[in-house]
Amino acid sequence: MTQVRSELTRYLRTETVGGAILLIAAATALLWVNSPWGDSYVTLTETVLPIKPLHLELTLANWTKDGLLALFFFVAGLELKRELVVGELADPKRAALPIIAAVGGVVTPALIAFAVGFGTPGMDRAWAIPVATDIAFALAVLAMTGSRIPASARVFLLSLAVVDDLLAILVIAVLFTTSLALLWLLIAAACFAGWALAQWKRVRTPLVYVPLALAAWYALHEAGIHPTLAGVVLGLLTRVKTDAGEDEAPATRLEHMFQPISAGLCVPLFALFASGVPLDGKVFGQLFSDRLALSVILGLLLGKTIGIFGISWLAIRLGIATRPASLGYRDMFALSVLGAIGFTVSLLVAELALADVGDGSAVELAKAAVLVTSMAASLAGSALLLRRGRVHQARREARALEREE
Repeated sequence: MTQVRSELTRYLRTETVGGAILLIAAATALLWVNSPWGDSYVTLTETVLPIKPLHLELTLANWTKDGLLALFFFVAGLELKRELVVGELADPKRAALPIIAAVGGVVTPALIAFAVGFGTPGMDRAWAIPVATDIAFALAVLAMTGSRIPASARVFLLSLAVVDDLLAILVIAVLFTTSLALLWLLIAAACFAGWALAQWKRVRTPLVYVPLALAAWYALHEAGIHPTLAGVVLGLLTRVKTDAGEDEAPATRLEHMFQPISAGLCVPLFALFASGVPLDGKVFGQLFSDRLALSVILGLLLGKTIGIFGISWLAIRLGIATRPASLGYRDMFALSVLGAIGFTVSLLVAELALADVGDGSAVELAKAAVLVTSMAASLAGSALLLRRGRVHQARREARALEREE
């Protein structure tokens, strides 16, 4: 258990720093595209980097979306596997609440978004934009403003976000799989089987794993499935328990290696290329009048908060789940507001869902809605966490005074 907790602490620390870098990258993109040099930003994002032998001709923006995010999803897969086998989600009693909260935090935003935007172009898939919580962004806000609330808050938020990521990944797999190329799908399956076999045989050399990972990514791309899903599958197929005489399990070793790269480079670069939204008066006007934008805003702010907190409260009241130690309902409400921070996956889904709708303005509007709503949720969540932190600090000081007397 001590090792699990140290791993949790390390994960939180890395994601917190990554969240801060992500914010800087997003702010840079917004300032750049809305500056007199905005054309250079557009030119950079649309620069094509081809790999001609593989017939891949992707822009820099698409490479970050399809390529770098595969590493982000690989780390997410490793973390999910660890949580399911040896972490918080391995204990059914402790796992019940974050799992239920995550389901509520995915279903409710989707229903609200679909209801608000019903009939608008692209809404057949755009309802999925507000379903995902950005773990790095949310943990960064929690670290900066929630240092005085119980540690169980961090465990709850992390566990919830891990399950949330899994559900979002399943949504991406279902919604954004085009016509399947069966041969390429079989090749991808063979790569996954090879990875699992290598893990079973305790193979350690990257000369086996790197080619398998690259081949699986390319095979899924050619099969018509979003290639970042290769990262999730490979992460879930990686061993998380140590053998006798082994210092670290492969999943732990790979997390130590790739999580800083994912949090400090891959996600911020994606944010840099995805967050460049022109924020002129027209866009701001549409944010609160256009049904697509409203579906994203209300889906995130109301859907996430109501879905996470409401379902959690109901599950606790019905005795289905147990409230975390030292965590009050008001603390959980503050964490639910943080759940409305949708960034990385929400921006990715916006691009995937609305890429073929109109002249591209729908994508920009949806991304602007994600950015504005995420900022509002972070500010509201911070205010609530600071207030709750003062309450917990006062209680600790009162108990300390009682002990002295």
